[in-house]
Amino acid sequence: MTGRFPIERIEARILDIPTIRPHKLSFGAISRQSPVIVQLWLRHGATGFGEAATIGGPSWNEESPESIQHAIQAYLAPVLLGQDGGQFGAALARMDLACKGNAFAKSAVEMALIDAVARSLGLPAHQLLGGKRHHSLPLAWTLASGDVARDLEEAQLRLAQKRHRIFKMKIGARRPEDDVAHVSQIARGLQGQATLTVDVNQAWDGATARRYLPPLIDAGVTLIEQPVAKWNLAALQTLSQTLGDRAHLMADESVCTLQDAMQLARSQASQVFSLKVAKHGGLLRTAQVAAVAEAADIGWYGGTMLETSIGSAASAHVFSTLGPQHHGCELFGPQLLVDDVVSERMVIRDFELQLPDGPGFGLTVEPSQLDRFDRARTGLRPVHIDLGAAHTAAATAPTTPTPTA
Repeated sequence: MTGRFPIERIEARILDIPTIRPHKLSFGAISRQSPVIVQLWLRHGATGFGEAATIGGPSWNEESPESIQHAIQAYLAPVLLGQDGGQFGAALARMDLACKGNAFAKSAVEMALIDAVARSLGLPAHQLLGGKRHHSLPLAWTLASGDVARDLEEAQLRLAQKRHRIFKMKIGARRPEDDVAHVSQIARGLQGQATLTVDVNQAWDGATARRYLPPLIDAGVTLIEQPVAKWNLAALQTLSQTLGDRAHLMADESVCTLQDAMQLARSQASQVFSLKVAKHGGLLRTAQVAAVAEAADIGWYGGTMLETSIGSAASAHVFSTLGPQHHGCELFGPQLLVDDVVSERMVIRDFELQLPDGPGFGLTVEPSQLDRFDRARTGLRPVHIDLGAAHTAAATAPTTPTPTA
């Protein structure tokens, strides 16, 4: 064993947790989330937790819960055992040598490592990431039922509860003109009460985006996320120049690596970066991407992969250390799940997520909840996204009463 915080053991398990309602995206609908939860033990020290969540299995990118778990168990954990957990950069370098790509898997391990070391020191994780600059962030909620009446009812409830007044709409699954009509109805129903954004999830080509983004802006949309394919930087650049100051264009799938961030900044292809710890490969690399954004006068937005409170709190810690040019966050994943894996979730007050300040990520993980949703114990099959309707294979998931929020 070497160093002050030698790594003794690393385990990864897949959970299957139903959502409170189907969550529709341009490429299908999900009714169950399957995060990979990592637990890491330090010798003579604390244990830490990390998480890598995908949306609809491998439908969002190349990694799936199964591949993430395998990469951790077969390649990442073996090269870290016995190493000094306090050397975060060295740990990332060892993982990079052992396994190319696999950003989601690496992010979950790095997350657990930082949590464990911070707990050993009795410090909040943000203290190891540069220190907190924000105590809270405006919290968005995604309206993704696909039904106008239900979306408006959902939005009005969250406004009344003072939980959310930024609403994102997932579009791109229907004809563009139908999406515009749908968003316009929601915008009229929320006029003067909330801010509205849309996420097209790469569903449109450049010509479609040029035609249909202006009427969305006319309807009241102020932030537009990833309207075209992640590789289509030329279209993003054209749209960014065409839209001007009427609305902000936000890159998501187009900005994963530090090199992606540099390319987008050079081409001035977006005004905002959607930051997601999993796609960047960890908390440290998320901060690096954010630094490129700040240097290029590009704003940031705290994105989500619909994590439990583990991944959401970890993201909140790194977001709390970033600069002031932000557009809030959408760490609402725990609210979309029928239940969580911690004793108490992060507090939402006056439309803002209160960023945790306890040791590590500031939350207490409940082992009984991990066991309850553990795929190895429940025997559920891998989740498959429904490409045609708002129901998935999650019909076989454990039944739990829907919370009233």
